[in-house]
Amino acid sequence: MKIKKGDKIKITVGKDKGKSGVVEKVYQNSEKVLVTGLNLYKRHVKKNEKMPQGGIVEIPRAIDISKLNLICPKCTKLTRVGFKIERIKSLEFAKNAKAKYKYDI
Repeated sequence: MKIKKGDKIKITVGKDKGKSGVVEKVYQNSEKVLVTGLNLYKRHVKKNEKMPQGGIVEIPRAIDISKLNLICPKCTKLTRVGFKIERIKSLEFAKNAKAKYKYDI
């Protein structure tokens, strides 16, 4: 999977289009990620010990990686990610139109 925990991403499709955030958790089997403070949905909660009054709570949901773009950590532009294997190290690099930046996996 090309997106990892801690990566900065920008949402390109859906109700949160144009918003950016940091990846909190990655679900590799379903190819989804959980982004802090984005893709929030409201849920009605009954009274319980944790919430004595109950009410409407906003819960973050995982979003598919096809709806995200990675923000390059060096030039802060939207980019795609490529992989190269040089000698022993495996490198991940940004595929920007003008420049290619390398950073370790």
